[in-house]
Amino acid sequence: MSEETRSDEELIRIQRIEDIKNKGIDPFGQKFVASHNTVEAAELLKQLEAQGETALAEQKSISLSGRLMAKRGMGKAVFANIQDISGNLQVYFKQADLLEQFEIFEKLYVGDIIGIEGKMFRTQKQEPTLRVEKLTVLCCAIKPLPEKYHGMTDKELRYRRRPVDLIMNQEVRETFIRRSKMISSIRRTLDSQNFFEVETPVLHAIAGGAAARPFITHHNALDMPFYLRIATELHLKRLLVGGMEKVYEIGRIFRNEGVSYKHNPEFTTIEIYQAYADYQDMMTLTETIFENAALACLGTTQVPYKDQILEFKGPWKRIRYMDAIAEKTGLSLCELKDSSKVVAKIKDMKLNIDPSLPIGKLYDELFGELVEGECIQPTIVYDYPIENSPLAKQIPNSPDLTYRFEAIVFGMEVANAFTELNDPIDQKQRFEQQMLDRESGDDEAHQMDHDFVESLEYGMPPAGGLGIGIDRLAMLLSNNESIREVILFPHMRNK
Repeated sequence: MSEETRSDEELIRIQRIEDIKNKGIDPFGQKFVASHNTVEAAELLKQLEAQGETALAEQKSISLSGRLMAKRGMGKAVFANIQDISGNLQVYFKQADLLEQFEIFEKLYVGDIIGIEGKMFRTQKQEPTLRVEKLTVLCCAIKPLPEKYHGMTDKELRYRRRPVDLIMNQEVRETFIRRSKMISSIRRTLDSQNFFEVETPVLHAIAGGAAARPFITHHNALDMPFYLRIATELHLKRLLVGGMEKVYEIGRIFRNEGVSYKHNPEFTTIEIYQAYADYQDMMTLTETIFENAALACLGTTQVPYKDQILEFKGPWKRIRYMDAIAEKTGLSLCELKDSSKVVAKIKDMKLNIDPSLPIGKLYDELFGELVEGECIQPTIVYDYPIENSPLAKQIPNSPDLTYRFEAIVFGMEVANAFTELNDPIDQKQRFEQQMLDRESGDDEAHQMDHDFVESLEYGMPPAGGLGIGIDRLAMLLSNNESIREVILFPHMRNK
């Protein structure tokens, strides 16, 4: 940035950096070891007070590090506030305590990062406070922070300037701390059940494992087009073939699709596969993962979200997919198999659904319009039609249905699971049907993956598979309505 475009305050801040350097002090600091964080410092004061006046008088100095968030008063004594990852603490700077360092303190601005040493006391207003005896400059900020109450409320600005958003908004920091705890909890749950965490390719020669529009790139050395992965499924199932019986991967997924409050083209999932299991086992595992994540983040399985309290403790409500559509449309299960009757019902109900869609897509649209939004408490919707489930095993006595379920919470799909298809002949036929759908104009239909079919021919054990949307679970556990609130750096349109 040229000096001509800087504000007057930025120019003053740059000049004071030179002033600090001239006093032999590094304005951008070195390593600093804090003995406490701000919450621990306040708790220490409570403990000392409980022990009596002697303990307060004989306390040892402690050290803190953090960002200067406020300065109040002038002259030879100034109150300020310092903020770290744990919280915010009042601190007290007095010229008689700091001597020549007080002159350095006077050159500090809100937004600077400092290290301090001193002893705890309580002010007349009962505020826990550190009386500073020593000051260390760790980083002098050039840009000023936004005004506390008005400067960081615009959502687009917050997403574009996430570092400043994290500084100014404690609830935003808490969201991402909670997200981290949630992911750690998921790992603990799976590791305790002897799953192995693995990593599979992000660049795929075929966009497989889901019905989605991919991002396309080019591999220069191989001179081949590649796709950013739309799922991790097919590589993880190859590992089941190879004898790794319980595997999972947490990773970024990329789908070249629209943006909404619950969709982002780049998002995080976990996919889990267990040999010799089925979708019933995955239902139980889903409930366990969600329950443990809620306990890790909130200390309870009762999760506040919008105006509801969601109960994550299992067992969850269960409904059959086609039964739910039949109930809402008044069509029988037999009538739902007849596309002409389904289209007639859509027109009769005046639903905004394209009647030319394939029957499987019509089911999806009907479910989304009529059922999904009513699934507020955690609900498992199971036994999906084969048209929508090219990778799930058929139900023997109902060959038009598959062993598949989705978990829905507050109208959002948060998990998807199958009893996995391990018949390579059946799998190839389904891919071929998907290719016909592509030729009919469905650019999200699954591509043929000969290599995956060949892998299945070596023999994959019966298995259960589960995918969970990490971002959507984070939304629920942090009480956020937009997926962008739980992604640190969401993509934004160029200004």
